[in-house]
Amino acid sequence: MGYNPKGTNMAERRKFKKRYCKYCESKVEFVDYKDLALLKFSLSERFKIMPRRLTGNCKRHQELVTVAIKRARQTALIPYIVDRKNVVESPFENLR
Repeated sequence: MGYNPKGTNMAERRKFKKRYCKYCESKVEFVDYKDLALLKFSLSERFKIMPRRLTGNCKRHQELVTVAIKRARQTALIPYIVDRKNVVESPFENLR
């Protein structure tokens, strides 16, 4: 890429595709804390809540997911922390 003296818009230079909210596409109105299959898309392999810029969630659904994950942690459906030495590939297989 060369120098453009007029400047370009950031959207024109964007090389990655725009992420869309999975919950809006499937028309989810409420995110239930007991539905771990729905929550696992917003958790990292160490059970941290992933930010909106990585998941592509809209603001409304990200807030619902955050509240649901915190409730699932309180009811011991999802752990708060994971041992750093034993990071598993798919953490939801042993939660059934």
